[in-house]
Amino acid sequence: MTKLRVREELRFDEDELLQFCRDLPETACREQPHNYIPHVVSLSLTRLGEGLADTKLVLAWLLDAIGGPTWAIGLLVPIRESLAMLPQLLISARIRALSVRKPVYVVGCIIQGLAIVGFGLVGLTLKGIIAGVIALALITAFALGRSLCSISHKDVLAKTVDIGRRGSVSGIAGSVAAVTTLLLAIGYASGWIPLTVPVVASVVIIGGSIWFLAALVFNSIEEFPGATEGGVDGFSAVVAQFSLLRSDQELCWLIATRTLLLSTALAPPFYIALSGDYSTSGLGSLGLFMMASATAGMVSSYVWGRLADRSSRRVLMFAPALAAMTNSAAAVLALAYPEKLIFAPILPMLLFVLTVAHQGVRLGRSVHIIDMAELHNRAAYTALSNSIVGVILMAGGVFGLIARWFGLGVLLAVFALMGVLAIFAAARLREVQEVDDGQS
Repeated sequence: MTKLRVREELRFDEDELLQFCRDLPETACREQPHNYIPHVVSLSLTRLGEGLADTKLVLAWLLDAIGGPTWAIGLLVPIRESLAMLPQLLISARIRALSVRKPVYVVGCIIQGLAIVGFGLVGLTLKGIIAGVIALALITAFALGRSLCSISHKDVLAKTVDIGRRGSVSGIAGSVAAVTTLLLAIGYASGWIPLTVPVVASVVIIGGSIWFLAALVFNSIEEFPGATEGGVDGFSAVVAQFSLLRSDQELCWLIATRTLLLSTALAPPFYIALSGDYSTSGLGSLGLFMMASATAGMVSSYVWGRLADRSSRRVLMFAPALAAMTNSAAAVLALAYPEKLIFAPILPMLLFVLTVAHQGVRLGRSVHIIDMAELHNRAAYTALSNSIVGVILMAGGVFGLIARWFGLGVLLAVFALMGVLAIFAAARLREVQEVDDGQS
């Protein structure tokens, strides 16, 4: 009787464990406790690498400090963002043909690590136009590696971590990485760490090396073979996936929301330009802006992640509202009270709030597209939305022209308007988490 009772209890616990997983098959559900930690650790490492070698702040500063041309500095962010998205429309079909997609992410991490290490070496050895050209080539390679990671990570995450816990993976990772980045920023701002080219370039090299460790950790995830149907190559993939725009209204509204939310990603460099810091290469402001960015990630990532697990739609409404208010405040200061900008901390403080909003945008859009899609079309949805947004981002140079012709204040007002429009677009999305709960 005792043995029989124990067996019955074990069977009950086993069944209870399986019922806990709402979006995973039995084998993947059993491995979820093991897979959750490597997901968090690996993503934390890549986020840390991004913090130590931030394209919008650190890499732009480094390229400027070694005499890189202005046009090269201005192309860093558009290349990084657009080329991380555009190739995904074609890559997704090839990834779909793989029953196990973990190696794709590992290769992407290695490519990103090599590119960032190379950027640091450029900072130590080269100057001028040659440095600018090579730096852009390295950012191109970095973006392509990031493209591989972006599309494969969402698929592996969806196959190994259950719905309701995916947002916390990104949330915890963002907070953990932000703590270390914040310490570095405090060191720069206080003078404990010298703001010199050799020091910053060495930190960039360390940041690149962290991607190699992230690849090693991610490789320990137990991923079971998945479906491979629907993998179409080349132009056929483009045609087939674009048909989703006609059949899926939810996807269209998500792409519209993401497009309007580009304002949260494009605004930070213009905050730095508005800072009025006239010291060489912006030495005086780099530490303050890094502190603001890192602190924002530390205090908000986990919260946004938990909120996204409950309602990614509401996150995609709250975040642009916060960004719109911040950009509006910055625009008013630039247009009506420019003398207030002499107070050094004011723009880093606004950047802090804007970065909090941007963290919400990143987590909200990621969780929403994972939870709204199904296993057979998740990779296609991710690739199509990223590629369309990437094409639109290629036209991001128009914002630089607005700033040149009408001033930074007007540009920030445009960003604020985009945030307001994003709220209305996100309101058209459905509550994908509630729907999934009802289907469980």
